[in-house]
Amino acid sequence: MANPPDSGSTALRQVTPQAAVAEPRKTSPPAPPRRLPLWRRIWRDRVMLLLALPGLLYFLVFHYVPLLSYVTAFQDYQPYLGYLNSAWVGLRNFATVFGDPGFWNSVVNTVQITLTQLVIFFPATIGLALLLHSVMGERTRKFVQSVVYLPHFIGWVIIVSIFQQVLGGAGVLPGLLADAGLPRYDMMTDPDVFPLLVTLQVLWKDAGWGAIIFLAALVSIRPELYEAAAMDGAGRWRRLWHVTLPGITPIIVLLLILKLGSILSVGFEQILLQRDAVGPEAGEVLDTYIYFNGIRSGQWGAAAAVGLFKAVVGAVLVIGANKFAHMLGHEGVYRSAAK
Repeated sequence: MANPPDSGSTALRQVTPQAAVAEPRKTSPPAPPRRLPLWRRIWRDRVMLLLALPGLLYFLVFHYVPLLSYVTAFQDYQPYLGYLNSAWVGLRNFATVFGDPGFWNSVVNTVQITLTQLVIFFPATIGLALLLHSVMGERTRKFVQSVVYLPHFIGWVIIVSIFQQVLGGAGVLPGLLADAGLPRYDMMTDPDVFPLLVTLQVLWKDAGWGAIIFLAALVSIRPELYEAAAMDGAGRWRRLWHVTLPGITPIIVLLLILKLGSILSVGFEQILLQRDAVGPEAGEVLDTYIYFNGIRSGQWGAAAAVGLFKAVVGAVLVIGANKFAHMLGHEGVYRSAAK
């Protein structure tokens, strides 16, 4: 006679499937990759490190080591005594510089020239890059690129001489005005238009060179975005506004922030060659102020104080502009710690 089924085994058979579904199988997280020792990472990346070594040495020798010389801003520095034996004067050099009206005049001239270049030169480089990228054919683009790049390699002495031959008192433009019965106009000696003159010289010399970065940014924009915009009925100008400009906005923001960091620095050689033609009242900038009132007169501490002032103002502007860029949703020069 068969044994009756066990009620306990029947209940077990009824519960087992639900229990198998209710309790999923647990898996352990993957182990983190083992970090290589420092010397192994250096040996692994030795080729890239060797390629970066010349650039690192350049910035170390010519940018970071000279920062130590800012100690002279707080000294009555004498070259034959050196840094260790020169007398400490505290903030006296800063008080002397800030109390000089010529210093503040040079600050105003520097900011005026820099802002003029920011308003005219910066958009011109963007416009040139857009023109080369979207309007001209391949052969024409290469030819124009070669032509507009060439002035970058010409020295300021030659460029100022060319402008003197064209815009100077005995130049081509005053001669044409005289032939037309109009009074001669010497733009090279007019203090009122000196910021515009300097900006035109920079524009002619470096507009093509400055467009290189924007051309690289334009090439990185995906062609599918233009195709999708064209399929949606967007014309050339709408594609420019909604595809091209947003694509290069990060580069524009980055370069604007870096430009603000050098707002108190303009071309020393360019200004020095034309300073006497318009007079120190209009042609003196901070770089020439350091040269004439610091180095040539032996006031090394005052010269270092002006240089430190420029560095601090530039750093504050870069940090502030970078934070403002983060508020607008851009990455800027560097990412904040919160991100």
